[in-house]
Amino acid sequence: MLKLFYSSVSPYARKVRVLVSEKGIEGRVILQSCLPFEKPLDLIALNPLSKVPCLVLENGTALYDSPFICEYLDQLSAPELLPPSGRDRWLTLGRQALADGILDAGVSILLEGRRAETERSPGWITRQTEVIDRTLNSFEGTIASFGETLTVAHIALGCALGWLDFRMPNHDWRMQRPQLSHWFSQISARPSMIATMPA
Repeated sequence: MLKLFYSSVSPYARKVRVLVSEKGIEGRVILQSCLPFEKPLDLIALNPLSKVPCLVLENGTALYDSPFICEYLDQLSAPELLPPSGRDRWLTLGRQALADGILDAGVSILLEGRRAETERSPGWITRQTEVIDRTLNSFEGTIASFGETLTVAHIALGCALGWLDFRMPNHDWRMQRPQLSHWFSQISARPSMIATMPA
């Protein structure tokens, strides 16, 4: 059996959990909930970064970083969510990287907001907000080309937009992005997305 260390509010871990569900391999993965910021010793022993997701293989090897974990899990069974080669593979990986970049910027804003008010940098928050908005605008212009076949990129973007709703509810990303908003409403209805919604 594989073991996945995760947090229910981690969008990176959610991406892996959605992939596990979409591939129908829930029976092969034990879920281990943890709080990385509390520096749990069992997680740190496997991943010195104390980050989730962290996937532990049957032989005890630990994999970390959600794109790496998703790629490992994707080769375990059909359906294929990451094209094996060629233009489609690089397009999918690029889209996944952009979606993860939204999360990276959003998490940076979240952590900055947790600093003492006198230590916060409004300029840094503005910069990261601009990163999010530029990337969302890019997706608004390209979402029609994503196609109906589910890929890791679809999952990554769905989780990123869901995280914005969860952690940045005052950031109205839907404004002036009707195509992206419609797309998100569709992917959010998938059972895998409903089952992994952060609470």
